[in-house]
Amino acid sequence: MSRPLRALAPTLALLCCTTACGSGESATEAVGPTNKPTPVATPPAKPSPTVAPTLPPGPAGAAPLFSHGRRDSGKRIALTFDADMTSDQGPRAAKGEHFDNPPLIATLRRLKAPATIFMTGRWAEQYPDQARSIGSDPLFEVANHSYSHHAFASPCYGLPAVKPGGARADVERAFAAFRRAGVERTVPYFRFPGGCHNPEVLRELGPAKVTAVQWDVISGDAFAKRPGPVADEVLAKARPGSVVVMHCTRSAAPATEAAVRTIVPRLRERGYELVRVSDLIAKG
Repeated sequence: MSRPLRALAPTLALLCCTTACGSGESATEAVGPTNKPTPVATPPAKPSPTVAPTLPPGPAGAAPLFSHGRRDSGKRIALTFDADMTSDQGPRAAKGEHFDNPPLIATLRRLKAPATIFMTGRWAEQYPDQARSIGSDPLFEVANHSYSHHAFASPCYGLPAVKPGGARADVERAFAAFRRAGVERTVPYFRFPGGCHNPEVLRELGPAKVTAVQWDVISGDAFAKRPGPVADEVLAKARPGSVVVMHCTRSAAPATEAAVRTIVPRLRERGYELVRVSDLIAKG
């Protein structure tokens, strides 16, 4: 990869979430004070399982893939948030760029909305207090999004690639970063950066004993400036058992927190129960 492309890799990777991961555009305007959803009851979240369930290994011991839960097991839906940060973004964070999103986490807590946070190891190193706080809250569970958001299969939206044979080590490095930060509620789930994978890397990750978690609802929140289209996209595509992919990075997904303020009560009005990924997997 040339030097200019390498410098743009983090941006290109997040741009994939407006293309391969769905567009954030729609004809609907942002949610404003005149069309706020009617407040609804926010039931307390049930604690996640003590031992998080996983799927059986795939062929030849490969890591299994999970994209959504059962469609016939009640109206349950999992909101997931990717806390992305690459190994070279430390200087940008030092200059004030926010790869975290405390207002989003605060809103999820206020709404008592369970969620699964897919965190990179580099993010946990940059924000150890936040990682520890999220990981100690029974409302949430922390899953693995690699150490530094490099591609596990190429091409992948311009992302630099994990070294051949280095997939398992990268995943284990991220879990080690969570332990150093004091994250308690980790689950053996892994999300590929950009969603990019192939049969070879799934086999390589087999010994790591992780379930690879994809999604079936794309929010289009990456780089979206208005929350209305993001909320519309999620609400239009939500189905029983869905896994929704969103982001927990203010600089790259600035409208997500406001969108969640609409998404959560509207889903509940429709009879959906918000759960974590572990809860969906537990139901088969």
